[in-house]
Amino acid sequence: QEIMKWNGWGYVDSKFQFNKKGQAEFTGKRYRLSGMVMPALKEWFESTFGASLQHKTPASAIPNSSAVQPPILNEAFVEDLKSTGIPFSQDAEDRVFRAHGHCLHEIFALREGKVGRVPDMVVWPSNHNDVVKIVELACKHNVCLIPYGGGTSVSSALECPPEETRTIVSVDTSQMNRILWIDEKNLTAHVEAGIVGQELERLLNESGYCTGHEPDSMEFSSLGGWVATRASGMKKNIYGNIEDLVVHIRMVTPQGVIEKSCQGPRMSTGPDIHHFILGSEGTLGVVTEVTMKIRPMPEYQKYGSVVFPNFEQGVACLRELTLITNVFAGHALKPQKFYITKFKGFDPNRLCVATLLFEGDRERVLQHEKQVYDIAAKFGGLAAGEDNGQRGYMLTFVIAYLRDLGMDYYVIGESFETSVPWDRVLDICRNVKERIIRECKERGVQFPPLSTCRVTQTYDAGACVYFYFAFNYRGLSDPVHVYEQVEHAARDEILANGGSLSHHHGVGKLRKEWMRETVSRVGMGMLKSVKDYVDPGNIFGNRNLL
Repeated sequence: QEIMKWNGWGYVDSKFQFNKKGQAEFTGKRYRLSGMVMPALKEWFESTFGASLQHKTPASAIPNSSAVQPPILNEAFVEDLKSTGIPFSQDAEDRVFRAHGHCLHEIFALREGKVGRVPDMVVWPSNHNDVVKIVELACKHNVCLIPYGGGTSVSSALECPPEETRTIVSVDTSQMNRILWIDEKNLTAHVEAGIVGQELERLLNESGYCTGHEPDSMEFSSLGGWVATRASGMKKNIYGNIEDLVVHIRMVTPQGVIEKSCQGPRMSTGPDIHHFILGSEGTLGVVTEVTMKIRPMPEYQKYGSVVFPNFEQGVACLRELTLITNVFAGHALKPQKFYITKFKGFDPNRLCVATLLFEGDRERVLQHEKQVYDIAAKFGGLAAGEDNGQRGYMLTFVIAYLRDLGMDYYVIGESFETSVPWDRVLDICRNVKERIIRECKERGVQFPPLSTCRVTQTYDAGACVYFYFAFNYRGLSDPVHVYEQVEHAARDEILANGGSLSHHHGVGKLRKEWMRETVSRVGMGMLKSVKDYVDPGNIFGNRNLL
């Protein structure tokens, strides 16, 4: 809380800003980009959005306690909680910090100093047994619990329902951050669910292991959050998605603890109860401990990149590859751009880049690298160097900081994702981008929006596609409402083109209106029946999914 922004992405000391010379720079010392000056960003920013450095929209200071509604307290619950010795707080700043994720409307409101319904208390369990006590007391006193991990949600999952009249308690799992054991024979680790991704990898690396799970948010998102949202990472083609990595889960619910009786790698015992927990988004209970697969750290790691003449040929190449591939715009290609455009004839407005990362033993990595570049060449791809690959991979961790820069200058934007069969990838990319541009124009957005996409994860039967869009909102009386209308239309377009409701961001409250058509009426009935049995009193009343 001391080192993280309360109204923006990431670390307080890390941000994009324009210096006195009008040049963009990235502050802090935490990233490869930190301390670098980017002279071309100003021109791109102004020409793309029609923005001006003269028109600034600074964020408000953190609201004082008088701006936050006083807590609604169940005094009997508070007294019983005191007797457990579990730390808790009713401080306004603690409550506001845990009242939101990172949806555009959440951050925009905070920057304007607007605070709605927030948790009435924050409680910090330090282990599984503490969570059992908290849930038992919540059931006894009819208190609403909202689990909190890393706070990186982009689905409105952490927003407090404004109609909730009970005491709302944010169950912050950040103190449950230990690796309880490592089993080197079975290559598994048993870990408390509050640990954040970068800390999990650091601790495992000290013992010579890794999980390989690297979502874009891994610096800040928690293991419990990954389970609760069915997360996916950039290295999933080697290590798997979270559902592939999980061996065992403990979750505390109002009806008791859910867990399997053994740590076997697979069981044929009816429907897998893990799949009721994975993706449950805090509606059934609190994930407290997880056993995960681990692997020895790779002995050799090498970045790479390929530039393609156009997006279509890049996607066709990805169809043949089964490794991590991220497609970006061509702006990261400074050293080779002259050669590519002048001598190879690539159109700088159409070229695209695949970012590559190879891991494993050295001989296999070099063999794999050659295979990839040989395949890329069949689709017109040119090797663009290791530095560009590393830069592209690094950009996935800092790209979220760009939205905060835009919001300083009347530009709002967001990303959203889907999964889609291979034969629909190009259609969905074209149609959704065109729909965004059309919807912005119809809703009075004065400047052409940025509407772009990238393919981030690949499967035998399809791919994950990320969309990014942003626009200059000067002249709009309610820019967030306009943005939400456009995003809603884009989501309709995704579904109409055969895409999924979400690949890994989850549903939350933001996308739950589409759940019935996504999983069917009967499917919704099944989910509701599980909720009604596991949590009959709606103790976990965050209103996500259902």
